[in-house]
Amino acid sequence: MIALDTNVLVYAHREDSEWHRAAAARVTALAEGRGPWAIPWPCVHEFLAIVTHPRIFSPPTPLVAALEQVDAWLDSPTLVLLAESDTHWTRLRQLLQSGKTTGPKVHDARIAAICAQHGVRELWSADRDFNSFPDFRVTNPLVG
Repeated sequence: MIALDTNVLVYAHREDSEWHRAAAARVTALAEGRGPWAIPWPCVHEFLAIVTHPRIFSPPTPLVAALEQVDAWLDSPTLVLLAESDTHWTRLRQLLQSGKTTGPKVHDARIAAICAQHGVRELWSADRDFNSFPDFRVTNPLVG
């Protein structure tokens, strides 16, 4: 199963992004495909925070439009939403220690731990910070 990071969701949504066409095409292919694909819940929350933030986008996405975008993704019958499980702390702790992860990268470790708990084979992200987690496959679907 492929999971999507926040930045891919933002690029797919924001038409003013230079990566919009590529991201929108890749997300649409997953949403309309037959195989399961995933979004970690923290990425949904972060997506909403970013696209509606007036200091990040001018103009920001109106809240109603951002919520409608999430609803559209949720309408995909093959979407799996990922959340922390009972083993989350053990996996997160291992990732934090092995990567000596602190500060803002803790959020990335959280996403990696959630994905690992749910058997995600690959995370699509344009964020290179995920490369600091061993045995975690990250692909930037917007290049190459």
